[in-house]
Amino acid sequence: MHEMGIASSLLKIIKREMKRSKLKKLKKVRVKIGELTAVEPEALRFCFETSIMDTDLDGAILEIEDVPLTGECVDCGTKFRFQHFVSLCPACGGKKIEKLTGTELDLVSIEAV
Repeated sequence: MHEMGIASSLLKIIKREMKRSKLKKLKKVRVKIGELTAVEPEALRFCFETSIMDTDLDGAILEIEDVPLTGECVDCGTKFRFQHFVSLCPACGGKKIEKLTGTELDLVSIEAV
């Protein structure tokens, strides 16, 4: 379960930023998880909540935004969402596809006081 390692890394970043900004109470953390990352959102949520239990971060909310896998055809410029990971352009059948979204794993924001 690599979600525990991800939760641990997130918490290290959060603690560092809270210390740097002299913040005491964590309220909310927002992350974006791309469809292609193989990160299970509910497993990450469980690991995050377990990791902050009985700590000064306890009670913080992890808000997860799922990001679909999308691409753009190099040949015709059509932007589309991948269906079943088939990488052909639905408009022209082109095979040259540039991934636009779906590979990110981003810490978007930390809400704390």
